[in-house]
Amino acid sequence: MAQGEFNLIRRYFAQPALNFKKASVLLGPGDDAAILSIPAGKQLVVSMDTLNESVHFPADADPFLLAQRCLLVNLSDLAAMAAEPLAFTLSISLPEPDENWLEAFSQGLAVVANAYQCPLIGGDTTRGPMSVCIQVHGLVPAGKALLRSGAKSGDAIYVTGELGDAAAALWWLMSDTRLNQRALSRPSEQVLNQAFYQPDARINAGVALRDCASAMLDISDGLASDLRHILRASSTDTNSLGAVLDSRLLPLSDIFRTMVPEQEQIKLALSGGDDYELCVCVPASRETDARAAMAVLGIRFTRVGTVVDCVGIDQAGIQLVDAEGAIKALDWQGYTHFVQGG
Repeated sequence: MAQGEFNLIRRYFAQPALNFKKASVLLGPGDDAAILSIPAGKQLVVSMDTLNESVHFPADADPFLLAQRCLLVNLSDLAAMAAEPLAFTLSISLPEPDENWLEAFSQGLAVVANAYQCPLIGGDTTRGPMSVCIQVHGLVPAGKALLRSGAKSGDAIYVTGELGDAAAALWWLMSDTRLNQRALSRPSEQVLNQAFYQPDARINAGVALRDCASAMLDISDGLASDLRHILRASSTDTNSLGAVLDSRLLPLSDIFRTMVPEQEQIKLALSGGDDYELCVCVPASRETDARAAMAVLGIRFTRVGTVVDCVGIDQAGIQLVDAEGAIKALDWQGYTHFVQGG
């Protein structure tokens, strides 16, 4: 029997595993709107992403894993602002309600919601092309949010984790012939699957870097594109910033190096996107503190370049040091909506 909208919500999304209690959530699902209480000395941080079938995930994606990806990539935005999760809302569009799909999807959501203590507090379900829209709410001490606009010339550029695994995973999921299929094993498939569907939302790293970093964002479209956002936001009318990245320092996993042809590795790592790691600018005086904070958390933290004044390069321009030590302008771009070919 077909289920109406409210039955779907009650059965799959109005459950204790998703609507658990949290001190600052005064009212969750069930009314016309949720009610949140913002503690004294805190500020509310809000972010929203929409993920569409065949654009952000394959049409045959496992719903349990897909749900985790949808929430994790939104939580990554909170991490980039040095905020801690409070709650989230969900809007989902479905061509037809599929009980097995919805059950698995809601279970996947619950895994991440509980891991990050971020309950579902409301949303909407509609009929239409497959689309998932999540809005996350977080809290940060007043004045402590890390923005994109604080970088200065001389700041070191760091990244958490490793770059490129999720882009390689997309090659695998889309049967891209450039991937070294002969090197595929069950363990490597599991690593690639996790990189795409279950990226780490670096909440703990973002919080730990609040007093060390000058600017930060999460890497969604590729470091080559996302770093430019920091450089543009931090530039002024009288001081344009650029960056120098060293390709020899990029943190690449062993599986990435095995699966991706050597001539493709640097470009894919810088422009493939979907890493959801943090790009962090750190003043020289705080590098030791930042590295120590990441070491305590057991997070790989790699210096990959330096913010520089623009001399001979355009504003927000990036120069790349290649394997031979030669420097060239970096013109690769990551994924951009509404541009042919992404």
